[in-house]
Amino acid sequence: MSIGFLIDPDQALVWRGPMVTSALIQLLRDVNWGELDYLVVDLPPGTGDVPLTLAQNIRAAGVVLVSTPQDVALSDVIRAKLMFDKVAIPVLGIVENMSSFVCPHCRQQTNIFDHGGARTAAEKMGIRFLGEIPLDLGVREGGDKGVPIVAGQPDGPQAQAFTEAAQQVAAQVSIQNMKAPKLPVIGAQPRA
Repeated sequence: MSIGFLIDPDQALVWRGPMVTSALIQLLRDVNWGELDYLVVDLPPGTGDVPLTLAQNIRAAGVVLVSTPQDVALSDVIRAKLMFDKVAIPVLGIVENMSSFVCPHCRQQTNIFDHGGARTAAEKMGIRFLGEIPLDLGVREGGDKGVPIVAGQPDGPQAQAFTEAAQQVAAQVSIQNMKAPKLPVIGAQPRA
């Protein structure tokens, strides 16, 4: 589900914080999600109204921070980690996006946005490093066509990078769920 499905694609979405947070809560509560193993909410970077609203309205297993490897992007991620610490949402780890570019012609690796910054930041913040996602034309093309790289080219190295990062996230969610206090089931009868 996306707010993009509900608005005219040729119109700008000009909403203040209360409108955005109201729409987010409505999406979470009113969409029939069916049986889910995971519900992933992709947030814009930053520490504004949307992450705070989520923290106040849902019990999240955790958040995954995503950053490109250069310092300017990592400074935003560090602030986001501090915010999630303050609102008691576990940070599951960090993923380095656009980690490197491998030329499809000569196979030479180029670190366009630097490389390894997210791993270093993870070590400094004491959180897990969950993986590196390469900068790749196939990822962009598949996204534009609505065919994720893991579906369109499942045996490729890019799909493998996404799969490995997703497995790391799933493992961290499982760990957090084991740590979480068990909530009582409404209407359940106590055992004798």
